[in-house]
Amino acid sequence: MANDKCNIKLIVGLGNPGSEYEHTRHNIGVDFLYKLADKYRIDMRPEGKFSGILGRGMILDHEVRLVFPTTFMNESGRSVAALCNFYKIKPEEILVCHDDLDLPAGHMKFKFGGGLAGHNGLRSITANLSNSQNYYRLRLGIGKPPSHEVINWVLGKPSATDKKLIDDAYEEALLAIDKLFTDGVSKATSMINGYKPN
Repeated sequence: MANDKCNIKLIVGLGNPGSEYEHTRHNIGVDFLYKLADKYRIDMRPEGKFSGILGRGMILDHEVRLVFPTTFMNESGRSVAALCNFYKIKPEEILVCHDDLDLPAGHMKFKFGGGLAGHNGLRSITANLSNSQNYYRLRLGIGKPPSHEVINWVLGKPSATDKKLIDDAYEEALLAIDKLFTDGVSKATSMINGYKPN
């Protein structure tokens, strides 16, 4: 069971590497990660031995590491596991930010543990953490496609309307990360899960 005091040491933003995937729905997790890095002035640099783009810095009084795994989404866990092994980070000290088809654009949920909802990035992370699902997730909604073209949908860019909703959600999520580190998990969860897009 998660402790209410925030003990997160690693924040992961999921996405695919390469310019053709930039700012697509599937890269919403890494887009948020870079906004977090900008807010806290955390420099992000490629680090080959961890197969990712990494940053280390302070969120308020807490030292954290940020990572965008530069493997493809379905291999994200290799980067996360390498970091956890090297820095002795436990699954319950990880926050994974990722896109979610089951939430409308601009909606968010924060949770600890639970299922994988068919997400290849989460599946890879879980498999590489000795099948542990006991890490935090920030689920960022991208909505469902109008047809069954899921791959084209997630690898496409949001409409202007959806992008505005997503950008507004990022701002709320940035405030919630502050609350996470100052007031604890319950307050941040209430803030994120209670958020309603305008």
